[in-house]
Amino acid sequence: MDSSVPDLLSPEARSRVFVIIPCYREEASVVENTVRPLVEEGYSVVLVDDGSPLPLQMPSLPVTILRHVVNRGQGAALQTGGDFARAHGALAVVHFDGDGQHDAAAIPRALQWMQESGVEAILGSRFLRQEDWQAVPPRRRLLLRLARWVNGLLTGVWLTDAHNGFRVLSARALASIRLQEDRMAHASEILIQLRRHRLSFRELAVHVSYSEYARRKGQRAWAALEILTDLFWERWL
Repeated sequence: MDSSVPDLLSPEARSRVFVIIPCYREEASVVENTVRPLVEEGYSVVLVDDGSPLPLQMPSLPVTILRHVVNRGQGAALQTGGDFARAHGALAVVHFDGDGQHDAAAIPRALQWMQESGVEAILGSRFLRQEDWQAVPPRRRLLLRLARWVNGLLTGVWLTDAHNGFRVLSARALASIRLQEDRMAHASEILIQLRRHRLSFRELAVHVSYSEYARRKGQRAWAALEILTDLFWERWL
């Protein structure tokens, strides 16, 4: 292993791995169940309350809560959390959903792969293992397949899963990527910037759980049109 690569897996480094969780109108109990295993593992958890009408409270857990006065979108929330993490000496940041869809066990796997390979970004994918893609509801599976083609044509980066919310970025990637897309088009913008800054990346097989709560909170089909429109304005107008 390259000695210049920080030891992301050491207990001492855990507090400098920042898990950024955008939240908007999330149920506090769901967020708490999502956050607790992350805190227990020693990660620094940053919740970005993106203008929820009732401000998110988490008094029982040692987390940082940042707030947007108005709802700006997931991309803006991730940039706010990333700015905070960078200012506090983050060795790596993790993008993680607050609705219980992601598995905390994916984080050490991603960090280990980043450590061993030296890549700057690890991107989660639901389509690398049969058991993962079979867990995706059929309608969403079709939408994600379509999004892969649209995303690939627009960004020049062909992934198996173009809009997975689980990511791990190195400190260098965190410093290089500045999100301008406030809403869901940020997922494609990240890929554009990874390519622009010549940052290496790999996909990691992750499992996404689709609880009834997560299904209610998830993107609707029309969100794909919004993403396409946002990217078109960003790139050509």
